[in-house]
Amino acid sequence: MSLDDMKRTVRQHIDLSWNKGRLALAERLHSKDFLYKSSFMGRPLNGSDYCAMVEEIRSAMPDLEVVIEECLAEGNKVVTWSTLIGTLEKSALGYPASDRVLSISAMAFWTLNSVGEIQEICTMFDMESFRSQLGLETRPFAEKALP
Repeated sequence: MSLDDMKRTVRQHIDLSWNKGRLALAERLHSKDFLYKSSFMGRPLNGSDYCAMVEEIRSAMPDLEVVIEECLAEGNKVVTWSTLIGTLEKSALGYPASDRVLSISAMAFWTLNSVGEIQEICTMFDMESFRSQLGLETRPFAEKALP
């Protein structure tokens, strides 16, 4: 699979899952041993748990759009920088509803197997900015980094 094909697969996955909610189609792009890891989840998720999490977030943010800002590939890895934009109309994942349009930056590291299936996604979200946009308490970086 070429680097362009890998980037196309990742872009298709983002569009099918996050933007369109076509999770059964997105799940077809997963390997049998698919894992999702994230900065806001306490444990890795398998394919069906990943789909349930996406459904929960899309239900709470019906106007959600994920815009891919950058997509790079090397070896069997793809890295995306994305912006999630939407209104958190219902509480989700422990965060309260808000009438504000939120903008959340995310980086994702994708690993594809030898046949081009998505084996792992590891995401990092700018949760402090997200919390700030919701009007929740945030802590300065130094306070978080020091014991």
